[in-house]
Amino acid sequence: MDHEAWSAAQDETAVTVDGRERSVAYYDAGDGPPVVFLHGIPTWSFLWREVATALEDDYRVIAPDLLGYGNSDQADAFDRSIRAQEVMLGGLLADLGVGSDDLALVGHDIGGSVALRYAWHDPDAVDKLVLSNAGCYDSWPVEFVNGIGLPGAVSGLSDDEFEETMGFVFENGCYGDDPHDEFAAGMRAPWQSAEGRVSLERCAVATNTNHTTEIDYGAITAETLLLWGADDVLQSIDYAEQLAEDVSGPTEVVPLDRAYHWVPEDRPGAYAEELAEFLG
Repeated sequence: MDHEAWSAAQDETAVTVDGRERSVAYYDAGDGPPVVFLHGIPTWSFLWREVATALEDDYRVIAPDLLGYGNSDQADAFDRSIRAQEVMLGGLLADLGVGSDDLALVGHDIGGSVALRYAWHDPDAVDKLVLSNAGCYDSWPVEFVNGIGLPGAVSGLSDDEFEETMGFVFENGCYGDDPHDEFAAGMRAPWQSAEGRVSLERCAVATNTNHTTEIDYGAITAETLLLWGADDVLQSIDYAEQLAEDVSGPTEVVPLDRAYHWVPEDRPGAYAEELAEFLG
């Protein structure tokens, strides 16, 4: 499924965050216990296209675009921090009628940070938690994200400079020599417009380390799978091992080799298999 087909399959709703309604785009398919997929920066729900669709026969899969990302609201002047994304997630689940029974959260990168905060603040609401190369403790933001958080850092680029920057992140960021053209094209798409480029800057500057250093990881009681790209140099597997020590619920670290940071793209089949076994 390419990014245009994925966008066409999305629904949209309004969620109130910090007293103002914001438009949230989300993918919602299948029937069964709910599994919610949360992407990170600078991706969108398209990241989960192969993994989420593999579970649709047995689960209700929901994959929102975080505020400021993908096809969700990109207008200027609102908070895009993981604190705000946590509020958005709670509002979205309420709007979709998703309760706490059998809820599973699957988070990559700062999507994992959002999932951690949600599981910390409402431990009874999350039955299972899956974290992949997630921002936690003071592991983030990384140098690249810091660099694009300055005003004009993205919006001031020429088209060629923008393509080069995004190519470095997505095309060169996957494991091995196989081309990932569909992935790279899809990940670029939301940031192509002038509004999108400003939104990317705002998303980057909203990466607030305090929002993960304040988490009481010991208060998280969900059964937790740390499904990690083992070769990631941005969020190393050492953080997964630290989470396994600190989270109170039963935890397991499962490294996926031949995978960098974009583990759902590098190893989608293995990722979906490990996820289905854990959820099942």
